Amino acid sequence: MPYRLCFCFSEDNFPPELKDYQTLAAIQHDLKTGVSTCVELVRLYLARIEAEQHLNAFVEVYSSDSLQRAEEIDAKLTAGTAGRLAGLVLGIKDVLCYAAHGVQAGSKILDNYKSPFTATAVQRLLDEDAIIIGRQNCDEFAMGSSNESSYFGVVRNAADRARVPGGSSGGSAVAVQAGLCHASLGSDTGGSVRQPAAFCGVVGLKPSYGRVSRWGLIAYASSFDCIGPITKSVEDAALLLEIMAGADEFDSTVSTKQVPAYSKSRTWNESQKVRIGYLRESVESEAVAPAIRQRTLEVIEQLREQGHTVEPVEMPLLKYGLPTYYILTTAEASSNLARFDGVRYGYRSQQASDLESLYKKSRTEGFGEEVRRRILLGTFVLSANYYDAYYTKAQRVRKLIRSETEQLLTRYDFLISPVTPTTAFKLGEKTDDSLQMYLADIFTVGANVAGTPAIAIPNGLDENGLPIGLQVMTQAFEEEKLLSFSQYMSATIATPEKV
Repeated sequence: MPYRLCFCFSEDNFPPELKDYQTLAAIQHDLKTGVSTCVELVRLYLARIEAEQHLNAFVEVYSSDSLQRAEEIDAKLTAGTAGRLAGLVLGIKDVLCYAAHGVQAGSKILDNYKSPFTATAVQRLLDEDAIIIGRQNCDEFAMGSSNESSYFGVVRNAADRARVPGGSSGGSAVAVQAGLCHASLGSDTGGSVRQPAAFCGVVGLKPSYGRVSRWGLIAYASSFDCIGPITKSVEDAALLLEIMAGADEFDSTVSTKQVPAYSKSRTWNESQKVRIGYLRESVESEAVAPAIRQRTLEVIEQLREQGHTVEPVEMPLLKYGLPTYYILTTAEASSNLARFDGVRYGYRSQQASDLESLYKKSRTEGFGEEVRRRILLGTFVLSANYYDAYYTKAQRVRKLIRSETEQLLTRYDFLISPVTPTTAFKLGEKTDDSLQMYLADIFTVGANVAGTPAIAIPNGLDENGLPIGLQVMTQAFEEEKLLSFSQYMSATIATPEKV
């Protein structure tokens, strides 16, 4: 059953208030000047996690492990041998493997499973002295847009506890939003880093497909899945990507392209003017909330005032993005999740009478409703009678969408849009209507279908004080340009408190 770890502090050792650090550089300044230590930071985060348990952001907290590692890194700081991420307290989504630690993808089917190895992306951050404080709640097998399908229960948005945080990396976004850790690692298959980042008012980066190794990421849809950081600043997202990215002998799909020094190229030359396209549908559709439409139009106007060319663009194939995405991802999920059979590891039904019933009962009892739905849909589209009608056709449409996106990005340096058509909706509001839930991904799936990088940055609040996100997209493997321009936008685009 789901569980929660507790932390107790006496009056004598209860930690002081945690500073609202916006960047790792600010943390490292305080470490260098003796204002704080890694051990003190970890204690502060552990105390805050305990105080905010009701958000349900973490499914397991590594209290003793993180404190021990903090002591080791403090010693390295004293000796002058600490890595580039010393002082970074990090949470990882419950789909990323960490050796000798549990990983369940938010599912009962992986009850009590511990990973024998560490994901490449996670290991590269550990090698630079990041401190992992725990694993974070998510939609089961990363299938969801609200973080309501987890075996460990719903995650609540810190801006309004009656609302969702977005999904599937909801726990990871809320943890950064509520200051339970400084940064998180999530996964993005159709918007699962960017959408919760937008709902929670933080930064979420989806790299180009193949920029970061997927080794050690529990697969949902292998040709879409990307690992990406959730942070409070574009600056930190750039640094984390720089360290995680690059070739990996364990992942044949990862790119061997050279990794730029993203963290050293954040300064945008303000005299450089660019061409920006914005999706006409994102500001004209009645399905887009008025506050989001207004904020997007205000950003467009401010960019024009700064001398950039900003024009409306149409993507005729946009309406096919969601069906294409769901046909292909469910097909890949059907294949990927076949390995969870109750035989080799994880949950095994006690009601089985023979091998066939063991498979059926273990999978039926172990998987939640949304995962079962997507497996069945994927199995259907892969069946002999419907393979060409659905799967083959969707692959052709995906190629057309990718081509259309690439052509637009040869005419424009960036494409912008809202991240989502609405701000965070209420818990339970869309759980009975799968179509409405899937429509929450309307603006984000395009980057996954095309394999391009995209980032969500905060763009003010709506009339209820709920965060609004702005998405920026550019050509594949142009993260250096994307991050630099996004940093410039974050610094120069005025964002009023409320619309």
